[in-house]
Amino acid sequence: MNAENQTDETQPQAEIPPEQLSLRSRFKFKCHKGVSCFTDCCRGIDIMLTPYDILTMRKKLDVDSEKFLAIFTTPQLLEKADMPVVTLKLLDDERRSCPFVQDKEGCVIYEDRPTTCRYYPLGVGSLSYSGEQGEKDEFFFMIKEAHCKGFDETDEWTVGEWREDQGVDLRDEVNEGWLDLMVRKKSLPPSMQLSEQAKQMFFMVCYNLDKFKRFVFESSFLTRYKIPEERVAQIKEDDVKLLQFGFEWLKTTFFHTGEEMFNPKEKSGDTTAAEE
Repeated sequence: MNAENQTDETQPQAEIPPEQLSLRSRFKFKCHKGVSCFTDCCRGIDIMLTPYDILTMRKKLDVDSEKFLAIFTTPQLLEKADMPVVTLKLLDDERRSCPFVQDKEGCVIYEDRPTTCRYYPLGVGSLSYSGEQGEKDEFFFMIKEAHCKGFDETDEWTVGEWREDQGVDLRDEVNEGWLDLMVRKKSLPPSMQLSEQAKQMFFMVCYNLDKFKRFVFESSFLTRYKIPEERVAQIKEDDVKLLQFGFEWLKTTFFHTGEEMFNPKEKSGDTTAAEE
């Protein structure tokens, strides 16, 4: 989260200390109902939702992905990568509040809160694309907002301990394929742009998972590729497996890597999102 999107120009902006942190770096922080700034960080924010965020949040709210996207998100284009992303749609109140925050009780979907909220007061970044070796070229940094009293608390953590305590390890693992797609695209020359159809496909696979599921099982998709029956059964029953399957397919489609996983069965007409 950051304070750069505050509508009140008198609101102090977040300070990001010029220091790259590792998993072993230590800091003091605790957020709880007893701090005077409780829920202030849930106002005037800019939260990009990951694919796994959307999956868990819409299940918590018991709505399908299409309805969740329409009600709770705003589609945007990530400029440097030229890729579609979605951000959390804020309330139209004086403080531009998160739709899931209550003044006294805090987050009403706390167990399924977005990854950005879990990381706070940390941010995470990547220096560059690290190739095919599975090496993560990531670093962490501290976000210090002037109003935040959590830094006055005595609880001490390493970055690794904080990530584990906040449950971001699993989320980062599930979202790894999505992040890989973004970083790969960002590393390409600006002249190499995705078509609008490719961007729509990326949006469907990553964010509108229910639509992607229909696309896989109700179009000619499965007749075109030699996908093992066991894998087909997995992605039909497990949305996380389906999401990761979608990342792999996009990687093959956009960057022609891992093509052995999607060997064609036979020649046929193109399968596109338009068949949905």
